[in-house]
Amino acid sequence: MKEVHTVAKMGRPKAESPKKKNVSFRLTEEEYQKLSEYAAKHELTTTQAIQKGIDLLYQMPEK
Repeated sequence: MKEVHTVAKMGRPKAESPKKKNVSFRLTEEEYQKLSEYAAKHELTTTQAIQKGIDLLYQMPEK
Protein backbone atom coordinates (compact mmCIF):
# COMPACT_ATOMS: atom_id res chain seq x y z
CA MET A 1 0.00 0.00 0.00
CA LYS A 2 1.31 3.43 -0.98
CA GLU A 3 1.81 6.01 1.77
CA VAL A 4 0.08 9.31 1.04
CA HIS A 5 1.42 12.54 2.51
CA THR A 6 -0.76 15.61 2.64
CA VAL A 7 0.89 18.98 2.61
CA ALA A 8 -0.62 21.77 4.68
CA LYS A 9 -1.50 24.91 2.76
CA MET A 10 0.97 27.71 3.34
CA GLY A 11 0.34 31.41 3.78
CA ARG A 12 -2.65 33.41 4.84
CA PRO A 13 -6.17 32.27 4.02
CA LYS A 14 -7.89 34.11 1.19
CA ALA A 15 -9.92 37.11 2.37
CA GLU A 16 -13.63 37.23 1.57
CA SER A 17 -13.23 40.77 0.29
CA PRO A 18 -9.57 41.39 -0.60
CA LYS A 19 -8.41 44.99 -0.40
CA LYS A 20 -7.08 45.81 -3.84
CA LYS A 21 -7.51 49.60 -3.93
CA ASN A 22 -4.84 51.93 -2.60
CA VAL A 23 -5.71 55.51 -1.62
CA SER A 24 -3.17 58.17 -0.78
CA PHE A 25 -3.82 61.66 0.52
CA ARG A 26 -1.97 64.39 2.35
CA LEU A 27 -2.66 65.67 5.86
CA THR A 28 -1.47 68.66 7.79
CA GLU A 29 0.64 67.91 10.85
CA GLU A 30 -2.38 68.75 13.04
CA GLU A 31 -4.70 66.41 11.11
CA TYR A 32 -2.13 63.62 11.29
CA GLN A 33 -1.73 64.12 15.06
CA LYS A 34 -5.51 63.96 15.55
CA LEU A 35 -5.72 60.76 13.52
CA SER A 36 -2.77 59.16 15.32
CA GLU A 37 -4.09 60.11 18.77
CA TYR A 38 -7.58 58.82 17.98
CA ALA A 39 -6.20 55.53 16.67
CA ALA A 40 -3.95 55.03 19.69
CA LYS A 41 -6.71 55.93 22.17
CA HIS A 42 -9.09 53.41 20.58
CA GLU A 43 -6.42 50.76 19.93
CA LEU A 44 -6.83 50.98 16.15
CA THR A 45 -4.40 51.29 13.29
CA THR A 46 -4.59 54.52 11.31
CA THR A 47 -6.15 52.53 8.47
CA GLN A 48 -8.85 51.15 10.79
CA ALA A 49 -9.57 54.66 12.09
CA ILE A 50 -9.98 55.98 8.54
CA GLN A 51 -12.24 53.03 7.63
CA LYS A 52 -14.35 53.79 10.71
CA GLY A 53 -14.64 57.41 9.52
CA ILE A 54 -15.84 56.24 6.11
CA ASP A 55 -18.47 54.04 7.77
CA LEU A 56 -19.62 57.01 9.89
CA LEU A 57 -20.02 59.14 6.76
CA TYR A 58 -22.45 56.57 5.35
CA GLN A 59 -24.46 56.61 8.59
CA MET A 60 -25.03 60.37 8.41
CA PRO A 61 -28.33 61.57 7.00
CA GLU A 62 -28.03 63.06 3.54
CA LYS A 63 -28.79 66.72 3.06
